[in-house]
Amino acid sequence: MNRILLVIMVAVGISLTACARKTESKSMDGAKILVAYFSATGTTESVAEKIADATGGRLYKIVPEKEYTSADLNWNDDRSRSSVEMNNPESRPAIGGSPVDISAYDVVFIGYPIWWDQAPRIINTFIESNDLSGKAIMPFATSGGSGISNSVEVLKRSYPELKINEGKLLNGSSSASIRSWLDVL
Repeated sequence: MNRILLVIMVAVGISLTACARKTESKSMDGAKILVAYFSATGTTESVAEKIADATGGRLYKIVPEKEYTSADLNWNDDRSRSSVEMNNPESRPAIGGSPVDISAYDVVFIGYPIWWDQAPRIINTFIESNDLSGKAIMPFATSGGSGISNSVEVLKRSYPELKINEGKLLNGSSSASIRSWLDVL
């Protein structure tokens, strides 16, 4: 009886190992992946971490030179920092922190919260500060009420020379649902 149980356990272990290896090797066909994201409240950061974990990609946080406060994020106040930035299409908030060497990557996931049905202006700063030509750009976003499609269309119109793929809204997504999305890319 113990031998039968041992044989079954070994067979299950081998099967699980094979499945795990298959999942790991799925990491976008060997592409070098960067998961860059901006997160003012931590929501987008959580999703970015799951994407980096699922792809084996490097995580890079887009940090504003001056952090956003709660008052800065008050979309009901026309004078708040986020409102002023989003009402000015030319606004390019400065990025702080260490720069990233984009040349090492084939695929760049860019994550952001939806602000005013668009990507926050700091995403424009990131795109314009890095040479993304020839890279597959995979937008993803989080939002309390908007979809991602308009933000992706605005990015495509703003940067027609870049290979910006269709985006995915990933509100409260589990690691399993993120892996399902990545499997179809």
